[in-house]
Amino acid sequence: MFGKITIRKRDMARNLDMTALRAFVTVAESGGVTRAAGLLHLTQSAVSMQLKRLEESLGQPLLDRSGRTIALTPVGEQLLSYGRKMLEINDEVWGVMKGEAFEGEVMFGVPHDIVYPHVPKVLKRFAAAYPRVKVQLVSSFTRQLKKDFATGQLDLILTTEDVLEAGGETLERKRLAWVGAPGGSAWKARPIRLAFETGCIFRGAVQRALDDAGVAWEMGVDSESTRTIDATVSADLAVHANLIGAGTPYLDQINHGGALPDLPEFMINMYRAASPSGELASHLANFVREAYCGQEARIAAE
Repeated sequence: MFGKITIRKRDMARNLDMTALRAFVTVAESGGVTRAAGLLHLTQSAVSMQLKRLEESLGQPLLDRSGRTIALTPVGEQLLSYGRKMLEINDEVWGVMKGEAFEGEVMFGVPHDIVYPHVPKVLKRFAAAYPRVKVQLVSSFTRQLKKDFATGQLDLILTTEDVLEAGGETLERKRLAWVGAPGGSAWKARPIRLAFETGCIFRGAVQRALDDAGVAWEMGVDSESTRTIDATVSADLAVHANLIGAGTPYLDQINHGGALPDLPEFMINMYRAASPSGELASHLANFVREAYCGQEARIAAE
């Protein structure tokens, strides 16, 4: 005689609905049901029903609907972390089992001053892993990259800024340092001559630091061209400031012995769009994280 086996209904319902989970993650990343519905090619009511079904299956609210905008509950924040990983594994397994190679294009924006040292290595590794995916690298200033990201022109961006906005993660924090020509003396001149691109986010911080320290300064070079700035500084005609470890190889950090003020710290942040290319951008983002993590960077995990 075999004993009777009792299967409780609660035990039978321990599988997450991946379709509903995808709807939840897309809503969380895009900021609302309307945008998520467009990205998923569904009606708003269909997305709302999937969210409701997911909440009912878990027995907990995932979204705080009390305000004017949708926000995640603490449980929803935790599920978002798990959900991203689950969908990534799901999509990878699906592609392998179906024999579908990843293909497409990712628009990747990076500020001029942090292209080195990590980005070339990231692009090389990603190309080897996903040979049918084209990465279009866009190098510009943080302000412009964020504008293009907001309008959907870029799928993944890195930024240098002093705040972290919603939807981003901090990869590393670095302090600005004075840089100049190897063995140069331009930093000793008063007023000290500065060379910065017009749109450089570090420019204002450097000027304020000099003002606070009572050091006279003038803009020796004001250009839109990074090459113009680098050439002028390497010729010892002006000084510049870069994040420590992210400068060009032909400029040296200035050992000024306290003659120049200390400069502030900035964050290197990463933002990924909830777009049709989001899955590919997610894979590229993983390579970027690994590059910074390899340098013992401070990672804000998903």
